[in-house]
Amino acid sequence: MAMRGRRLPAFAATHTARQRLLPALGQHTKLARRWQSTVGTGKTGHIEAKADESILFVDNLFPLKLSSLLLWRPWKAQNDVPELLKKFDKTSLGVFDPVSLVKRAIPDSLSVNITEVIPRTKEGGAYVKFTHPGDTSASELQAKLSQALEQNPVKPWFSPFRGISTGLVLGRPWLEDLYRLPKSRLRVEFVPAKDSEQPDELSQEALYSVFRRYGWIADITSQPPDSKVLPKFAYVDFVLVKDAIMARNCLHGFVLQEEGSKAATKLRLSYEQRVKPHNIWKWISSHPRIVIPILAAFLATFTVIVFDPIREFFVKHHVQRSLEFTNSKLYKWLKRQTSDILSLGKKHGTDAGLNALFNHRKDLIDSIKSSLLESVDTFVVIQGPRGSGGKELVMDQVLEGRKDVLVLDCKPVMEARGEAGTIRKLAFQVGYRPVFSWANNLSSLVDLAIQSTTGVKAGFSENLEAQVVKILQTTASALKEVSLAGRKTDDQDANLSDDAYLEAHPERRAVVVIDNFLHKSEEKGIIYDKVSDWAAALVQSNVAHVIFLTTDTSYSKPLSRALPDRVFHQVTLGDLSPQVAKQFVVSQLEANARFDEKAKEDEKGGNGSPLKTDSQGRQDLQELDECIEALGGRLTDLQVLARRLKVGQSPKKAVSDIIEQSASEILRMFLLTGNKTAGEGVDKERKWSVEQAWYLIKEIAKNDSLRYNEVLLANTFASSMTSSATNPEAALEALANAELITVKSHHGRPATIRAGKPVYQAAFTKLLEDKVVKSRMDLALLTELSKIEAKNIDKAEQELTVLAGLPNAPAQASDRVNYLLGKLQTSQRKIEGFDKEMGALKKILAEEA
Repeated sequence: MAMRGRRLPAFAATHTARQRLLPALGQHTKLARRWQSTVGTGKTGHIEAKADESILFVDNLFPLKLSSLLLWRPWKAQNDVPELLKKFDKTSLGVFDPVSLVKRAIPDSLSVNITEVIPRTKEGGAYVKFTHPGDTSASELQAKLSQALEQNPVKPWFSPFRGISTGLVLGRPWLEDLYRLPKSRLRVEFVPAKDSEQPDELSQEALYSVFRRYGWIADITSQPPDSKVLPKFAYVDFVLVKDAIMARNCLHGFVLQEEGSKAATKLRLSYEQRVKPHNIWKWISSHPRIVIPILAAFLATFTVIVFDPIREFFVKHHVQRSLEFTNSKLYKWLKRQTSDILSLGKKHGTDAGLNALFNHRKDLIDSIKSSLLESVDTFVVIQGPRGSGGKELVMDQVLEGRKDVLVLDCKPVMEARGEAGTIRKLAFQVGYRPVFSWANNLSSLVDLAIQSTTGVKAGFSENLEAQVVKILQTTASALKEVSLAGRKTDDQDANLSDDAYLEAHPERRAVVVIDNFLHKSEEKGIIYDKVSDWAAALVQSNVAHVIFLTTDTSYSKPLSRALPDRVFHQVTLGDLSPQVAKQFVVSQLEANARFDEKAKEDEKGGNGSPLKTDSQGRQDLQELDECIEALGGRLTDLQVLARRLKVGQSPKKAVSDIIEQSASEILRMFLLTGNKTAGEGVDKERKWSVEQAWYLIKEIAKNDSLRYNEVLLANTFASSMTSSATNPEAALEALANAELITVKSHHGRPATIRAGKPVYQAAFTKLLEDKVVKSRMDLALLTELSKIEAKNIDKAEQELTVLAGLPNAPAQASDRVNYLLGKLQTSQRKIEGFDKEMGALKKILAEEA
């Protein structure tokens, strides 16, 4: 029966079985209930069809890509099913309307009467329920409809290359509104058609014959035979998602019985996410011995390409100080405009005192300056005790006004905690950034995990040595760029290579100042080795001049290893002579007086009285000669004296306080400590004993200097009872590094031992004048000497016991027996003498407060 003018009667879909189908001849019936995605009797989500009704599924009506966005609003503007059917009946619909597409897809030649349209937005189609004459089956109508769409395809606006297609619904559709998006894989579960029957699992051949009509099948996977999952299932993988959609909507709830089976089986279909085979990852995870080294090489290459240029940039500007605010034009302009105000903050006294010191050392300064103008591939080494003014001499005089200077202070680097802290401090000293010191700890953990699982060391982490070398190499590259920064193309030497140019122009090279060299050299010695090698490479390649500042007299060992065939330019800084020391203190006082007088004149606004310096107005400065002779010529001590004199103290009072403070410092650091070094952890033993320190203090207080070998032969050093101080030379070296003593050399060998600082000589005498301290330390020293003699007695007695056990008492052993008896008697007499002295000392300690 042909459709009359394509005017279809309107029907309304409701949520109950009683109101499901209401025909309207030429009129439309409106319902109060709104359409929802779950349509059917009792909101079960199933579509029920009468005996004369059938259901088609029409796909490609909505774009699948928008299904995830439109899932909760399946048809944005069509919430009312009666309104939907009204639109279907209108002839003014546009060609892009989904309902219009359904209307166009059904030709007039088919005798069908559409009663309901149910959209499925997330699956890109819609269910179309229709009635048909009894003499024509639904399958025949669907075949004719498919043939008609193949001949005259209907293409929606969003799919210009593929038209819509239809399929006859064989099962019972489930209109769920769950968040389950269409996939190309279908999970086919085999459930019983009746509750009393046991379903049969369909074979792959049966599944293929059922599903192949809906599109190309990529694979069919049956449930593993050992699987205990119920209900039984199988996977059907389609090539295209649209074919899986059509099969799912047409066959869900379909009941069939395979030939030879006893019970019917109902198919329950759902979309399943296909697990894609990760072949690349599988190969990577199965070949760690190949992949991990490649990955490490890639990371290293990436670091070199990306971060090394950035780090060189920061090192270069750190050396040139081009990014510092004090070098900016704004700062210089502000400084010129406010020069009078800024000058108030200057340390005039300190500057004047240092100028007096520098005038005294003018020959040394000129010698170092001339070495920086020569093309000599060697180091400049400035050695002197702490507080001798070496750094001030280099930075304020030798390198004054020089731009390209890099200062590497080894003290914060050596005092940093852990490898990460050491790397961070070293990078900060040279301007090396960005630095990821924390990442090495993480890389070490990853390395350990990979090595424990695969047996191969990944190489992601670097040890301390490798990281130090990397930082220093980057710094060397930046220094070379700095040294060549002033080179121009129109220079006379423009045709020379970079190395030849730097060799011909030593004045253009940057200067590297390595301060506090060999500070705590017993702890991270590898850093000093790498710094020495790096410095040697700089001077040998003419990249930079290198100046070492050190207080350690053994600096020649590591530097000679780095430059074995070079003679160093050595400069030794000692204490100032009494005349120069007095001049230094007086110049500081005079400069301070001038500054104070000028400030008073500015406040009064007049000329004021004639200038009168401290040295002219203070009568007590006549004591300065005597006080400086007791204080010595150490620069730091002289600065402390000048500060005390500025606040009004007399020279004698100031020197007395300095000596007393030094004595307290010695007492706390060397005499009243346990078996560990003061200020250090309990796990680190010192290499000297309290008795050895007191022996030196006592002897140096009596004699200004001691012979080195004489000290080595003393029982306190040669036979120390402290386990960590049994090596006498190591003990003396440790005490020298702690600045209690100073070891003077003669022709390259240690010759004499003096106090570590000139003021320590007076401090040693001050300690001997304290009866309680002297008695306590002498008691400890005598106790150790007694133990040494008792040990000698034990050895002699043991040997005498062995000799007494010889058969028949051979005459040849008589001389040895007499020697041992004499030695035993001598040790016993010493112990008796020590006991008498200790008794007297104990009496003093008991009586004195």
